[in-house]
Order: sequence, then C-alpha cells, then structure tokens
Amino acid sequence: MTKTDKAQYTMRVQIMDKGAPLGLPITVVGRDAWMLKELMASGKVGCTSVNNPAPRVSHYIFKLRGYGIAIETVHESHAGPFPGSHARYFLRSDLIVLDEKGRAA
Repeated sequence: MTKTDKAQYTMRVQIMDKGAPLGLPITVVGRDAWMLKELMASGKVGCTSVNNPAPRVSHYIFKLRGYGIAIETVHESHAGPFPGSHARYFLRSDLIVLDEKGRAA
C-alpha cells in the first residue's frame, strides 16, 4: 500500500508576549490548523461545536495547548431536546500568523 501525499492546510504562527516573540515559531497542520484559524476568527465570541460542528473539537484544542497556545474553556448549559452542556473555547494567546499554505476545509 502506497501512501499518497495530500495537500494539507498549514499555518505557521509565532506566540507573542507583550510584543516580543515567545519561543520559536510553531507550524500547525491539517485540522489542528483549521481549529486554530476558527479560534482566531471567533474573537471575543469564542468557538463552540454547537455553532461550528466538527469531529473531535476538544482533541484539536488539547493538541493546540500542547504547542503552548493558551486556550480558555468555559462550560455552558443548553436546553432543547437533548439538554446538557457544551464547551466554548477562547484563544488567549497573542499570535502572529507568519505563513499559511493550502486551504482550510
């Protein structure tokens, strides 16, 4: 079986601290990069799988935190036919996008 190369979305970012770079730049690939882009776009509203359904959102958040990216989780209750709770994620790191390749799904 041969592995085929698939074009993946990649995002290279720099975490900033008070205007100065914090560590080395980070390259995030695939759905992790898509999730980071969604977090960046959501701003003060935050990102949740209720409004933005995707598989494994919490896992993408877990992996992004592993890069040192600060993400806050706020748990919210919801009603409806399937009441319960869900998480809303907020990007708390100051990031600069250095490069983007491919396109997010």
